[in-house]
Amino acid sequence: MKVTVGIIALNEQDNISALFDNLLSQTYPKQDTQIILVDSGSTDDTKGMMQRFAQEHGEYWSIKVLDNVGRVQPSGWNVVVDNADGEIIIRVDAHALIPDDFVAKNVECIESGEDVCGGRRINIINSDKASKRVLLMAENSMFGAGIAGYRRETTKEYVKTVAHACYKKQVFDKVGKFDERLLRAEDNDMHYRIRQAGYKICKSGEILSQYQTRPTFKGMVKQKFGNGKWIGVASAVKTPKMFSLYHFVPMLFVLGLLVATALLIPAIVDFARLWWLGLPFACGVGAYILCDLLLTLKSVIDYKTPLGLITLPFLFPILHISYGLGTWVGLATAGKYKEKK
Repeated sequence: MKVTVGIIALNEQDNISALFDNLLSQTYPKQDTQIILVDSGSTDDTKGMMQRFAQEHGEYWSIKVLDNVGRVQPSGWNVVVDNADGEIIIRVDAHALIPDDFVAKNVECIESGEDVCGGRRINIINSDKASKRVLLMAENSMFGAGIAGYRRETTKEYVKTVAHACYKKQVFDKVGKFDERLLRAEDNDMHYRIRQAGYKICKSGEILSQYQTRPTFKGMVKQKFGNGKWIGVASAVKTPKMFSLYHFVPMLFVLGLLVATALLIPAIVDFARLWWLGLPFACGVGAYILCDLLLTLKSVIDYKTPLGLITLPFLFPILHISYGLGTWVGLATAGKYKEKK
């Protein structure tokens, strides 16, 4: 089968060369592989690197270097869909790394009768510094990053969504293209529409990709806030049905924390009569701290990184609150996105 691999990038000169190396090492025949590289207005050498890659590798069936005028992820993927000549389109993020058999395993899954497929996506770090390992621990912990099946499960099953998905091109003819109002969560929306159209999304345990963990604490917190925000926006603009219940747990955590704190204040002011109003705060926060400490200990044992004992108990709640606040902000500001066409 003819395959199109699409990559969207914005200022990724430090990461994209490793991904290019991964593309060159793929076992799937290059004469049957088209690469579409889409630049979203980079101000570094990203587009230049794309152009040099295209010039130096004529062994591929086709390499196209295109511009993403919309400059956002969904408009970039629409450029790929519009210009893909393959029977299959594979989405690979610029922060990703893929093993040698990534394309071949996706094609194998599609040839087995699937219309959309994907596999596990595991987080990695580009340095073995203890501080980077702590960030990886937070990202790989179920307590820190959620219970999405594509992060851990190795079995073959049908799921709501997958990372770095592979699609038969004809799927887009039926369900349409990515919603360019959604700067994130556009894949959740697409996969929901795909399921509503009657297709299944297969997660194969044989397909694997890797994703670079945010390298700084600030970057990770900002990422979680943004992820939460666009879950709120997408839920209001489209439908919350595209997400799983666990996506909304952080926003409920923030709400519960605010309510419990509001009840705690009168309990402190008049403890003799209203002490019982402090019970929700004491029980809720106590249970959270217990989970926080136990799962911190598990991560420290698994990764053999003592620094996590000091940092993770604080990092986990910061990530949860950031994500939850982001969702509330997304819900509150969704109106301006609804008005866009």
